[in-house]
Amino acid sequence: MEYTVTVEEENKEIAHRYKDLLKGTYEILSKEDKELIRKAFDIAVEAHSSQRRKTGEPYIYHPIAVAKIVAKEIGLGAVSIAAALLHDVVEDTKYTVEDIEELFGTTIARIVLGLTKISRLNKEQDASIQAENFRKMLLTLHDDVRVILIKIADRLHNMQTMDAMPSDKQLKIASETLYIYAPLAHRLGLYNIKAELEDLGLKYTEPEVFEEIIDKIKESKEDQKNYLERFTNTIKSGLDKENFSYEIKGRFKSIYSIRRKMRNQNVTFEEVYDKYAIRIIYYPSSNDDKFDAWKIYTIVTDYFKPNPARLRDWISQPKSTGYEALHITVVGPDAEWVEVQIRSERMNEIAEKGYAAHFKYKQGDEKESGLENWLNKLKETLENQSLNAVDFVEDFKLNLYSKEIYVFTPKGELKSLPKDASALDFAFSIHTDVGLKCRGAKVNGKLVPLSHTLKSGDQIEVITSAANKPNSRWLDFVITARAKTKIRVALKDDEKQVAEEGKAVLMRKLRHLKITFNDLVVNELVSYFKLRTSFDLFYRLGNGAIDNTQLKAFVAQRNGAFVNFFKSKLRRSSTPKEIPETVDEVTHKYDALVFGKEEEKLDYKLSKCCNPIAGDKVFGFVTINDGIKVHKKNCPNSISLQSNYAYRIMLAKWIDSTKQDFKAILHIAGIDNKGIVNNVTRIISNNLGVFINSINIAADEGFFDGKISLSVKNASQLNKLIKKIQKVEGVKKIERVNSL
Repeated sequence: MEYTVTVEEENKEIAHRYKDLLKGTYEILSKEDKELIRKAFDIAVEAHSSQRRKTGEPYIYHPIAVAKIVAKEIGLGAVSIAAALLHDVVEDTKYTVEDIEELFGTTIARIVLGLTKISRLNKEQDASIQAENFRKMLLTLHDDVRVILIKIADRLHNMQTMDAMPSDKQLKIASETLYIYAPLAHRLGLYNIKAELEDLGLKYTEPEVFEEIIDKIKESKEDQKNYLERFTNTIKSGLDKENFSYEIKGRFKSIYSIRRKMRNQNVTFEEVYDKYAIRIIYYPSSNDDKFDAWKIYTIVTDYFKPNPARLRDWISQPKSTGYEALHITVVGPDAEWVEVQIRSERMNEIAEKGYAAHFKYKQGDEKESGLENWLNKLKETLENQSLNAVDFVEDFKLNLYSKEIYVFTPKGELKSLPKDASALDFAFSIHTDVGLKCRGAKVNGKLVPLSHTLKSGDQIEVITSAANKPNSRWLDFVITARAKTKIRVALKDDEKQVAEEGKAVLMRKLRHLKITFNDLVVNELVSYFKLRTSFDLFYRLGNGAIDNTQLKAFVAQRNGAFVNFFKSKLRRSSTPKEIPETVDEVTHKYDALVFGKEEEKLDYKLSKCCNPIAGDKVFGFVTINDGIKVHKKNCPNSISLQSNYAYRIMLAKWIDSTKQDFKAILHIAGIDNKGIVNNVTRIISNNLGVFINSINIAADEGFFDGKISLSVKNASQLNKLIKKIQKVEGVKKIERVNSL
């Protein structure tokens, strides 16, 4: 749709959006605050005056929208609002960081510089891996946490307005969002923003699934409204009797969380058992809002039976993000499971605004130092920069979504750890030296191994020895980023010595085998032994894991080696490519793959993690040792690959060429009628070109459940077969799955 608006109309709209920004702030703005924001707005309007967004709209709409998210959704003050308005000025216009510092002072200049660094990282095309950019971005937390908060707002608005972008860019940005920005928002207590980022991420990574869930929510909107009314009316009578002042909100859970449950539990939309959530927000009757929460809990459970295993008490011990609430899952009307969240007005503000609301309720010096305290909690993961970038980002993510347990020191102090943490994780949480010298632990007075998994309420005493040293097995059972990082650093020092010796051994042995020691040969060896780095190679030579026999085998295969397409592709070789055979015209049959914009026919392997078949939406991933691996676009590993290794993703599509069979697995369940398996297998056998590889179906008390492995030509053939089987009397569920 063409963008046609006059300059006068645009100016009116810009003024309207600016007034809307000032009206919607969470913080109360002083006269000085408004003057600062106005000054930033004027500079931003002037700087971006000639720029347009891809939609054709004035570019200034974007900074205003980001500033509004910062002001209203995140709840930050005037400094952050001004920085948000200016966040693209240094990157895209004539203004420099020095100009911003002169106009607005060092704090705003520092925040804008941090945002500019991140913006430039995202535009780098030649970065070895995207994870390196994420690492650098996370390190800006050292400068000012507001940099990341504004960047999350920037990403949210970009995700909200991404329809005009090409589909490959949409997929890359959405994958990054799900991989790093949504977890970051979660860690910073921005739960509303996290949910919206996840839903928008799903919209572009799995559009069909997103639309399907949206449609089903719309279809059931009237039923949902009636159900929630029945539920809330019952609770209201109990709350009114106790004279509570409150508000009840009912809703469907987020699209992304419903999708996650469907995938994790392997169920349909209808089978997700707790799609509904009720939130009771109350206004405390006394200074102790925690007492009221438990009183409301008692009222709710008087009317509806709770599931004891699903009680979450974040009031007695809040999450490390500051989140406080009681969560209970109860059996509602019609035996439907409903999650009930109980929060005071204060708790609700903290849940929605995170940092800003958390410190609104602090006083004096504590309030002023709030930003620094918050930042210190996050710095722990960023302490060590010696990890490779992928490990660094993965370790950071370990701490983002982890559920928490609460344990005690021998003196009765309470410590928070991630769920499934070991006794050794606890030792490292006390102090690095305690972890490195730990040789055992006592849990509740009993001796346990270092690998012992802790539970909430455990009391732990660490036993240390000065002679103790860490070993690589420790990495198998620690789960906290801190412990992993410290162990790796300690092991690295020992490994460096061994690797130096291994390098000398390799140089000597290659000399005997008449091969020159250089980077090219080292890279070939790394690839041959399926290692990640030259350090891994030297280390294995140093400790004897790679011996003379294996080196001679390498030399033998090297002498007969041929130039591999993938290596030349990754090294950006200038050697002309072999002209591929002519690609056939695309038809409805879709039974062969072509790659890239040139639609080349290349060798590939089908990934075992998602078992793609002809007709599926797929992409190619160039591996280091295994050539091109083909994954479905909704593969569980897709988000990580698209985010971390965007430069190794290849466009792929199915065309009609030489016929080929693909393996597909169907999960089938239903009522065990007489002859039902015969009816199903007969339908399969009657389909030309479909072959049964194996059947594994078990019956139990009138129900059957199992899996059938088939060979099919393409997805279209498989989908038609599924529709036919669905019509068999007794079949209640049939769907394609990834593994037997």
